[in-house]
Amino acid sequence: MIENTSPIARFLVVFAAFVIVVSGLKMAGPLLVPFLLAVFVAMIVSPLLTWLKNFRIPSGVAILLVVMLILLVGLVLAAVIGSSITDFRQDIPIYSAKLSAMSEAVQQWLMMRGVEIDAQQWQSSFDPGAVMKLVGSTLASFGNVMTNAVMILLTVIFILAENMDFGEKLRLARGSEVSQEWLTKFSDSVHSYLAIKAAISLLTGLVIFIWLWILGVDYAILWGLLAFMLNFIPTVGSFIAAVPAVLLALVQLGVLHAGLTLGGFVLVNLVMGNVIEPRWMGRGLNLSPLVVFVSLVLWGWVLGPVGMLLSIPLTIMIKIALENQPESRWISIMLGGAPEPEAREIESPASKTEA
Repeated sequence: MIENTSPIARFLVVFAAFVIVVSGLKMAGPLLVPFLLAVFVAMIVSPLLTWLKNFRIPSGVAILLVVMLILLVGLVLAAVIGSSITDFRQDIPIYSAKLSAMSEAVQQWLMMRGVEIDAQQWQSSFDPGAVMKLVGSTLASFGNVMTNAVMILLTVIFILAENMDFGEKLRLARGSEVSQEWLTKFSDSVHSYLAIKAAISLLTGLVIFIWLWILGVDYAILWGLLAFMLNFIPTVGSFIAAVPAVLLALVQLGVLHAGLTLGGFVLVNLVMGNVIEPRWMGRGLNLSPLVVFVSLVLWGWVLGPVGMLLSIPLTIMIKIALENQPESRWISIMLGGAPEPEAREIESPASKTEA
């Protein structure tokens, strides 16, 4: 019946369904966030599980080894990062006061040169201390999510165990004559994207941590972790990750070290974003800046700070799913960035790694 309706009516029906789904996701946020994190972790470690199985290691043993690795990384992060977050939040009032004093000095300097600015308006429109408070609350919200670590870990185990036989069960459910090419291509593309992106993000965070540690910036491990997480968000993620580290370097060490901190972030992200990442992942999975911004706002509103972290991986998964269906490929092209002049087809990470 819907085929006989006008295009406007079909659009309104689809839009209404979209609003209902988004509203349901927002209401189910507290339950959905741990599950999405578990899916995210499971997809990242799935290539490692496949690699272990290639050595004829039994599935149960392979899953146990992967889970032990996840536990080890989680315990190290909880021990190191947890105390750093607590200490940083306690020091936020000190850093905020110093930033406010520097802001007032800038205002006085401008007034001495004839630029009249209302003090209350300047304080309300330019409050660098608010950035530190926002970073502290965001890191604390990630820590609150990790209180569900047991549930997340159990979900990861079940996802990995189910993933072993999912393809075969789907083949039996739909019939042996049904081709599984779409499912295989989608799964390989998503796993390849997440594995490569996670590796590049880990390298980015590690280099940022080492550089800030050399400069002597406080809580360098926190800013390395923030750079790792926000590297999943192209275009704007790197700038967001640099802001608190640069402000802290400015307050703690001065203008020179703040400039060196900013230069380190710019150099690392230029190399990673324009040299390493396109080589290993390909340019076909790039999203347009508008789609990146809308995804960041939408998923952040629906799922909170964790939704902002997962916004681009979730959008990329949708893009890959649309790309692998002929009737929806045009939507995937519209979500992507500017195409290469010589390119006529979207390049997937699976085809890139095969090349």
